[in-house]
Amino acid sequence: MPERGLSIRPQNFPSRYISGKSGESCLRKHVIFSQGDPADAVFFLQKGQVKLTVVSKRGKEATVGRLGADEFFGEGCLAGQPLRMSTATVTQDATVLRIQKKEAFRLLHADQEFSELFTAYLVSRNNRFEADLVDQLFNSSEKRLARVLLLLTHFGQEGRPEPIIPKISQETLAGMIGTTRSRVSHFMSKFRRLGFVDYDGGLRVHSSLLNIVLKD
Repeated sequence: MPERGLSIRPQNFPSRYISGKSGESCLRKHVIFSQGDPADAVFFLQKGQVKLTVVSKRGKEATVGRLGADEFFGEGCLAGQPLRMSTATVTQDATVLRIQKKEAFRLLHADQEFSELFTAYLVSRNNRFEADLVDQLFNSSEKRLARVLLLLTHFGQEGRPEPIIPKISQETLAGMIGTTRSRVSHFMSKFRRLGFVDYDGGLRVHSSLLNIVLKD
């Protein structure tokens, strides 16, 4: 099971590296940046959840990622990306720290600890993206759904148990795994019947769902 990403700990990361700045509180559905906006800052998600989506020229929307607390996003600006390639939308009330591109470069060059931390995070997330690609190419939509649900609950990350997924639509899940809402509905009903998931103040995912991912 691939890691969801390197958690940026301790929780006082912003005060250690960005003196005098605090995160902005953002309510659900708030758009942090839109596809096509100037890419001029990196963001650090202190709490909450953010969804990354892209829209094709034909107007088709796809979810390309979901982020949780202690994750960076928008770092494409550091690699010469002039415009945002995706839209970042808050899906669970969040606190988001904006780090201007110039300040991010200063930290990377001046602070070895920050540079190592940030680099390790990006390598870890790149590994996850490679696993996502393999998942899309070789696994069934049922396995892809099971894997996404386990990732959303941070399965396997020691010290960060999050067994309940806040409200997430079947349309969103379908977009994340490249299938239809009806197929997601079918698999979710099956998972619930087998006792792999249940609904208790949100979607609760049990570790037994890993059996679907490991099934040949």
